[in-house]
Amino acid sequence: MGVCWSHRVKADSQYFTDNSKRANKDRNGLSGSSSKSSSVPVTPRSEGEILKSPNLKNFSFSELKNATRNFRPDSVLGEGGFGSVFKGWIDDNSLAATKPGVGIVIAVKRLNLDGLQGHKEWLAEINYLGQLQHPNLVKLIGYCLEDEHRLLIYEFLARGSLENHLFRRGSYFQPLSWGIRMKVALGAAKGLAFLHNAEPQVIYRDFKTSNILLDSNYTAKLSDFGLARDGPTGDKSHVSTRIMGTFGYAAPEYLATGHLTAKSDIYSFGVVFLEMLSGRRAVDKNRPPGQHNLVEWAKPYLMNKRRMFRILDGRLDGQYSLDKAQKAATLALQCLTNDPRTRPTMDEVVATLEKLQDPKDTANFTRKEQNLVNSKSQQSGHSLRIGRRNSIESSKASASYPRPSNSPLYG
Repeated sequence: MGVCWSHRVKADSQYFTDNSKRANKDRNGLSGSSSKSSSVPVTPRSEGEILKSPNLKNFSFSELKNATRNFRPDSVLGEGGFGSVFKGWIDDNSLAATKPGVGIVIAVKRLNLDGLQGHKEWLAEINYLGQLQHPNLVKLIGYCLEDEHRLLIYEFLARGSLENHLFRRGSYFQPLSWGIRMKVALGAAKGLAFLHNAEPQVIYRDFKTSNILLDSNYTAKLSDFGLARDGPTGDKSHVSTRIMGTFGYAAPEYLATGHLTAKSDIYSFGVVFLEMLSGRRAVDKNRPPGQHNLVEWAKPYLMNKRRMFRILDGRLDGQYSLDKAQKAATLALQCLTNDPRTRPTMDEVVATLEKLQDPKDTANFTRKEQNLVNSKSQQSGHSLRIGRRNSIESSKASASYPRPSNSPLYG
């Protein structure tokens, strides 16, 4: 069980990522609501204390070079504002580097010294994920701090980011079914609910599709805590910060004032949930005029029960009931209201999403997906060489991590 400390390193940076340009954990059964984590030390933790987390291994740089085949380009899973993410292998018990294909797979994120993020974000990631453990938070295995090198080592999540599954097109990215989307939304909501119920409260601040990773069973796990902040304490109603996050996802009151609350995360959740319902990006300048900003375009439809179906992803046709579609649209609208006081709590979001689950649909989708993989494998079986190549390409596609471009917007 994870432990939440009373004081954590604050991670303010001076950037705002723009996703309009693209190259492209329920704590041990917690329902994502009322249970709270324990609070321990009352004194601020030093960097040295954070790096001595008993839950994490301190890897040497040479170990990670061996684990990733010297950071070879063909080991890259993705890249973002922090740097590139590499695929590697370590022994399940000793965590020592192993040969490719031996042991367990890991994802190694290496800080780009010329990138938008730096040591504070790297340390914040360790500070939060080194202490917080939950089924819907990605597991941090260890870190590396050696000379100028800053790396983070995570569990490998086979299906990569939700962003890829929603917006990439190709034979290996089949459209997610309604049931899978509702399952992913619930998992992500439980992760946020856990953070909001922690002591002290954690505000995630960068909730978006590229930060939601999926395991082989489509369990959603929140990743990238470089921008997370402790919530307000005592009589304070908010935390004042520099404006940071991702364009299109940030709450309007946060953009206007820099005042950050848990309700800011709930607005971001509403944007992501709307992306899942519509199959459209939060910001897409390739759309016709009037449709560049998803929330502005969709809100009038969400307010009308008869017209709300116009925003639903056409690839979901026939997969949902009228009642569930309307409840999902209502939830998105509630999260996206401009007045943060009227937005639901994450506990309330979780409760609503639990009523929209259909395990049978999830099982049918997984079975259909497996049949598709088997069919393609049989078609390529006439040539061993072609078969091996297709297998490798399939593996890379399904495990692809996000490659969002990042550009400074606010200083």
